[in-house]
Amino acid sequence: MAAELAVPGPAGTVPPHESAFVRLWLGFATARVGVALALLILLAGAAVAGTAPVSGWLLGMCVTYLAATLAMRLLARPGRPGAAFDPQWVSSIGVDLLVFASLQFFQAGGIYYAPLFAVPVLMASVLGSTSLALGTAAAVALLLLAEAWVQVLESGDIAARFVQAGLTGIGYFALAFLAHQLALRLEREEEAARRSRKAALMQVQVNQLVIDALAEGVLVVDAAGEVQAANPAARELLGVPARSDDEPLRLADLAAWAPLAGMARRTFDSQEPQRSDLALRQGDSPARHMYARTRLAAAGEPASDSLCVIFLQDLRELEARLRTEKLAAMGRMSTAVAHEIRNPLAAISQANELLEEELREPAQRHLSALVRQNASRLSQIVEEILDVARVQHQAIDPAQARLDLDAAVAAQCRDWSAQNRSEQRPALVLAAPGQRVDFAPHHLRRILVNLLDNALRYASAAPDAIQVATRAGAQPTLTVWSDGAALEPAVERHLFEPFFSSESRSSGLGLYICRELCGRHGARIGYRRGPAPGGDRRDGNAFFVAFRTAGTTGAPAPFAKIAV
Repeated sequence: MAAELAVPGPAGTVPPHESAFVRLWLGFATARVGVALALLILLAGAAVAGTAPVSGWLLGMCVTYLAATLAMRLLARPGRPGAAFDPQWVSSIGVDLLVFASLQFFQAGGIYYAPLFAVPVLMASVLGSTSLALGTAAAVALLLLAEAWVQVLESGDIAARFVQAGLTGIGYFALAFLAHQLALRLEREEEAARRSRKAALMQVQVNQLVIDALAEGVLVVDAAGEVQAANPAARELLGVPARSDDEPLRLADLAAWAPLAGMARRTFDSQEPQRSDLALRQGDSPARHMYARTRLAAAGEPASDSLCVIFLQDLRELEARLRTEKLAAMGRMSTAVAHEIRNPLAAISQANELLEEELREPAQRHLSALVRQNASRLSQIVEEILDVARVQHQAIDPAQARLDLDAAVAAQCRDWSAQNRSEQRPALVLAAPGQRVDFAPHHLRRILVNLLDNALRYASAAPDAIQVATRAGAQPTLTVWSDGAALEPAVERHLFEPFFSSESRSSGLGLYICRELCGRHGARIGYRRGPAPGGDRRDGNAFFVAFRTAGTTGAPAPFAKIAV
């Protein structure tokens, strides 16, 4: 049936679920206490006033009944729906029937107690099973008929007594049936509401997980400009300051968020979605360019009852994604393009070799050597890019992929300085003499050229603005450091992804190829913001490569700072 009457338990035990039946049980338990107290006051008053004879054992029964109802109200707790008959029947409905029947049979205080039988009948009908409800009504009808039969033996008025008892019994049957039907309907509606609430909570949790996992920022704002919800992506994009949960966050709190506040206000005023490119600048940090879209939740409702949902996208990431899609489509043509590039390169190399045989002037032969060297380098770069596009990692001969780290780094940094012809030369901080690592020399040159080119692009003109350091150990490292400004979080997240670049004219393949080349050799490349390896306290951008050890022929030495 609808609900189990009650399950005795220790004080303070919380029912497994709060429902309408729990509240009804508490109401019936409180009503029984009130009835017991009223009976005791009435009988005690009648005994003191002497208006009607009241025996002492009836007063004692009322005191006991009051104590029983108080104990039930304070100590017992309602349980889950289920049992049609349990010990609670004896301690609640059965006790009520016994007490009210005794008072009715003995006509205590000259009061008619038959209406009190409505309490156990209703309690059984609402909180018990169908059989319990009808059984309680039947018990009340039999008690009333028995009481009428006793009265007939004393007075002889058969018709009036039995008609009154029969009509009262029929009324309690009707009351039990109607109350039980209402209780069944309440149970069905409560169960449906419980299922709907569970489904709604599950949907809310799923929606929250999806929103939190979105790379797109989601901001929910009310008509007063107060932020009701913001997913992690939105907090990162906007640089939301940390604050307590009780402290509201408003778009008007920071001047940098004024464009967002304006978009939200226009959305509420016009009841139409808004789209705009925004530049949000906080303090001295560079402006963050975003693409913002707004949608009004509960459109058509009063503005005070609706919410504005703002979707935020970092324009740099959006442009990088579009560029990636375009370049990915172009990558499918890489095989045909490779043949078109290789053929001119082969012709240039052959023509240069033929020309070199005819050259006698040293200057001309030097220029020819430069053409040969750079054609060979360009051919190697094409092969590496094709390897990346095809995701084909060719096997590397271990005998040709082992080098002395310090010597290779020093030589390749000198070559880079000579070819770069810049006054800004890297300072070497070498601390891995004799340290050998598994790495192909031409791949290390490619990585160093990429990292040094990036460092030169963003470094200042200060002395030692670019530093290249090595360190020996269980995992030797190479670090290229520059004193450039800190990278933005959006850039740092995608540093080693293909086709992502902070400059529109860059292909965004340099760092990605560095990562792929490191992966071929079991090495690892990364980025961190930290002090210069030379020992000064300047913070800068450091790109490091952690190598796989090939063997050590000398003990690690302290840092030695030299100029290239």
